[in-house]
Amino acid sequence: MIGADGVLCDLTKTLAGNAAEVSCLVKAGQDPHGMKLKPSQRAELAKAKLVLINGYNLTPSLKTAKTNIPVVSVGELAVPSNPDNDPHIWHDPTQVVAMSRVVSNKLKTAADNSAAAGIAERQSQAAAILRDLERWSQTQIATVPEKNRVLVSKHKAFGFLANRYGIRELPVMDAYAPGGALRPSSLGQISNAIKTSGTKAIFAESLPPSKTLRRISRSSGIPITSGQLYPDGLAPGKNLVQTATTNVCTFVTAQGGQCNQEQAERLSARWAALS
Repeated sequence: MIGADGVLCDLTKTLAGNAAEVSCLVKAGQDPHGMKLKPSQRAELAKAKLVLINGYNLTPSLKTAKTNIPVVSVGELAVPSNPDNDPHIWHDPTQVVAMSRVVSNKLKTAADNSAAAGIAERQSQAAAILRDLERWSQTQIATVPEKNRVLVSKHKAFGFLANRYGIRELPVMDAYAPGGALRPSSLGQISNAIKTSGTKAIFAESLPPSKTLRRISRSSGIPITSGQLYPDGLAPGKNLVQTATTNVCTFVTAQGGQCNQEQAERLSARWAALS
């Protein structure tokens, strides 16, 4: 069986347990948007009993991949109402619960009948942890002064996080330089938008920050965070819950709030214990 991107693959491995072998095509920290399949990965896809991908064009290279079975776009089934076709649906834990139901049903169909009860039980426990993650995230973000609840980044990737928790998303390049070129006029607009947004920080999506982001920071006078946000998948060496809590804590602490790391670690330990 195949789970295509890092977040979905971790979810699939957690629900499958020992009932199935799950292979991840997109590794933690890898950009799924620009992924290119290797011959060995194409061979894996050709032999797979079940192919699960996030959908909403998160991994364009998988659209043309040849498989002997239908490819399941989990996100499109779990979150059919998505007017912008934003693939980053897992930044809202309640939508990961919906994804878990789709994955569980597909696993039960593909696995032996004897494994179905275990898959269903793990899905129930995973959903409970994800709901607790949503409540924990809400509590941490509530410690940020309302005027500072703004997420400034280069590109739009955190819309579902912003919508769930009442954060204002400001993806500056998409908003003011959609062609990707940072002209003086665009830089001026971006700097003004950042200065008036209420943010205390600019959030990098990779480290070290890009030359463009450093230029924006100098122009606006707003610093770039020392820790990055993870927009497109798992943080290296971390599971789904750890990645989510890392993103939340990075945002909260940069904007003047307080993040309960002990509770975050307990959530992650509960998730790890499922698999």
